[in-house]
Amino acid sequence: MASIALSVLAILACGAVGALAGFGAISAIGWAGTGAAILAAVVGMVVATLAWAAGVALLRRLGWLR
Repeated sequence: MASIALSVLAILACGAVGALAGFGAISAIGWAGTGAAILAAVVGMVVATLAWAAGVALLRRLGWLR
């Protein structure tokens, strides 16, 4: 059960990082509307995925994951 809880927390953390990156991307270029929402979603998902992969790689390197 603890493993599931930690996975959920990690997913939320990576999602938050991605959301901030997406919001930062549209704020930096000054977009608004539907195009901005689509761009923010794409950037957010890519960043969240990269954060998850980096976290897994780090934990495996440290020997905390198999």
